[in-house]
Amino acid sequence: MQRGRSSLDFDDAFVNVMFEEGVRASQSSDSNSTDPFYDVWIDQASAPFAEQVAYATRTLRKLYPTHTVVPYTEGAVNIMGFPGTLVQPMQPSELVTSVLFQPLSRRSGQRSGVLYDSVYFGAFRVAYDKYDFLLYTIRYPVSFGSTVQNFLLHAGPEEHSRALIMAAGIWHNQLHQEIYVFNQGYWRKDHNLWIEVQKANWDDVILKQEFKDRLQKDVNGFFESETLYKNLAIPWKRGLIMYGPPGNGKTISMKAIMKECDAKGYAPLYVKSFKSFMGEEGSMALVFDKAREMAPCVLILEDLDSLINDSNRSFFLNQLDGLEGNDGLLLIGSTNHFDKLDPALSGRPSRFDRKWEFEDPDEEERALYTKYWQDKLKSNKDIDFPDSLVHEIAATTNKFSFAYLKEAFVSTLVIMAGFEEGDKPDFASVLKGQVKTLRDQLDKDSKTFSPVSTSSMTSGVSAVRIGQPSRGLDAFRSRLPGAGGRIWDTSDSSTRMAMPGGMPPQHNQGSGVNAGDVRPVAMGGRSFIF
Repeated sequence: MQRGRSSLDFDDAFVNVMFEEGVRASQSSDSNSTDPFYDVWIDQASAPFAEQVAYATRTLRKLYPTHTVVPYTEGAVNIMGFPGTLVQPMQPSELVTSVLFQPLSRRSGQRSGVLYDSVYFGAFRVAYDKYDFLLYTIRYPVSFGSTVQNFLLHAGPEEHSRALIMAAGIWHNQLHQEIYVFNQGYWRKDHNLWIEVQKANWDDVILKQEFKDRLQKDVNGFFESETLYKNLAIPWKRGLIMYGPPGNGKTISMKAIMKECDAKGYAPLYVKSFKSFMGEEGSMALVFDKAREMAPCVLILEDLDSLINDSNRSFFLNQLDGLEGNDGLLLIGSTNHFDKLDPALSGRPSRFDRKWEFEDPDEEERALYTKYWQDKLKSNKDIDFPDSLVHEIAATTNKFSFAYLKEAFVSTLVIMAGFEEGDKPDFASVLKGQVKTLRDQLDKDSKTFSPVSTSSMTSGVSAVRIGQPSRGLDAFRSRLPGAGGRIWDTSDSSTRMAMPGGMPPQHNQGSGVNAGDVRPVAMGGRSFIF
């Protein structure tokens, strides 16, 4: 034993010996894995090393000395969900995944639920354009959550990998039968809201035709007037406010506008709430940054009086007409309480330039709405709906909103459905009785009573539609962030990847999940099926 050596030296020696032994133990571990990175990463993921990206990049460069390695994070880039690629797991048996069960609605009449896997370690072959790549994806914990890190390898210059990442990023940022929705501090793509918006039709908006025509021209004229705005040297932006009592067509009119704008390439952006972990001002900054990025577009702020308050109003106005340009931005707000809006919003043009009032329908509009129901029910042989009844209902429903009128018809049909065939009461008498009941309720407390919930863009029910069929399993798949992702072929029959022509067959619908039918795998929460 050497004399004079300090206790610190012994501590260092002890640490070095233990570390070296640990490395040797890791390197000498028995493994039958095929992938050269598999054992290395599994050992590393359990070790006390914080810098995972640098370690993984360095290791992959050693394991694949002829390849360039480009790390990128999951989020704005999803190569697995990019339609321009073909993807195949290198070794399906070495995928490390965590299974999530998602129940389905009982009304779907299909399976009781589906499974999909979140990948913690996966290696894939990727084909894009005329090049082949290797893709490694790993998930590891950070702070209070986890992150998904990807590494794209290519036997050639990294420009080819960067071109693939760029193409996938551009495609991912675009809307594909989706609408951007902002809530809780994040933008997300909502396919279900897009489906609901597609159901909206100006023919179903029961307002005077002149009113609808002027509203449509106001919206369409804005997007067609870029040159005019620039020639006048004024900012190409416009704001509209829809206001009036609830249940009179504001929401369905917004949906019809969103549908038209989407069809013409002007992205609709919908703000559900500014409340978030970053504060309302931080959320507003993200909202307007996205709107400027997507412009020309339409930004929807439903229930404007609840979104804008005393604490965030100043910041909102600064975003709306401050130093940063908002060219190509059409801002549409709605409110049931116009009187509660700050005059800085409701009274000054260049912020909200035009106000559109959706009042309770007059007798002409009530007749139009009653006629609408007459046309919907004309094929029902059990219902006698003469023109005289149209005029009578229109005349006796003064101060009824469209929501009240809808409730009169829906409740009448529900009551009649409870009777046996041959014992059904007269349609006209039941309808008049429901109108009287609603009249009594309206007169008793018109300020607090509402027979239906107030309008909501995300409610999924049109103001004039009784209901829609459930989408079942398709509805669940559409909600997954990776819906429509790649389907890969794991066979060894070809040296290059082959794409099957359709989804794998699904058997015994309604009898539960059969093992082996399909196996979805999610890349960082994105679902893919092979």
